[in-house]
Amino acid sequence: MSKIESALEKIALPVCNEAGVYIYDTEYKKEGANYFLRLYIDKEGGVTIEDCENVSRNLNPLLDEADIVKEAYIFEVSSPGIDRLLTKPWHYEKVIGEDVTVKLFSPIDSKKELEGTLLKADDETFTISSENKEITIEKKQAASTRLAFKF
Repeated sequence: MSKIESALEKIALPVCNEAGVYIYDTEYKKEGANYFLRLYIDKEGGVTIEDCENVSRNLNPLLDEADIVKEAYIFEVSSPGIDRLLTKPWHYEKVIGEDVTVKLFSPIDSKKELEGTLLKADDETFTISSENKEITIEKKQAASTRLAFKF
């Protein structure tokens, strides 16, 4: 987590608590010519557009005052989505027993993408059940791990 993302989380925490939501993740990155500062929020049952608007409205003046980003940026508050990215240990813990999609930097059994049920996770690894076998993957081997969404 960058210093900017960490500062955003610290500033946003009381605003999110008051709004009845929790911080899922933060992100600061450049996309094309623009910088984006993103706050992903969630709550049991999912967040609404009104939740995002409320947090954004109350957080904007605090971010302006704190001046944590020196460049011009676009601030967004949104849900992490149904196919949410798993980046933190607690993200994995929360979805044990659910299906995930893993994109790998290097293939395992000739595959660079795996899908399976998340069985367990710790700080360094996670294990999925895929095609009737258990596969333990080091988190640093995974380019991304997402909650799988099936239509």
